[in-house]
Amino acid sequence: MRNLENLYRQVIMEHYKNPRHKGLKGYPHVHLKNPSCGDDITIEADLKDGIVKEINHDGSGCSICCSSASVLSETLSGKSVEKVLELIDKFYEMIKGGEVENEDELEEAMVYQGVSLFPARIKCATISWKALERLLKGENDE
Repeated sequence: MRNLENLYRQVIMEHYKNPRHKGLKGYPHVHLKNPSCGDDITIEADLKDGIVKEINHDGSGCSICCSSASVLSETLSGKSVEKVLELIDKFYEMIKGGEVENEDELEEAMVYQGVSLFPARIKCATISWKALERLLKGENDE
């Protein structure tokens, strides 16, 4: 188990230090801030014909928050809106410590499985996912 925890930590730190899809391009977006810890994130998505073509993010916060936005952008880009919403629900269930079927669909997002043991960090891991969920449900900031 210790080796798996180390691998998860390495993936989180890699995405934190070298975030994927960081920088906004002007697509519809949602901005969320967690005033209790300072996490501040904007998620944008290019949606075409029911497909989430591209997801980008910008913001600041802890390593869990920022790396989660990076992992989200890689894991969910290119999928249908329906599939993305399904995977967001699956991510939330995993974060709460629940059993997740077909967990391999979450790809690298599985590294946040241990967050369920630290309730104060759940918001850090889910803030970008909540922003994307709001965006896909038409609650964008534009």
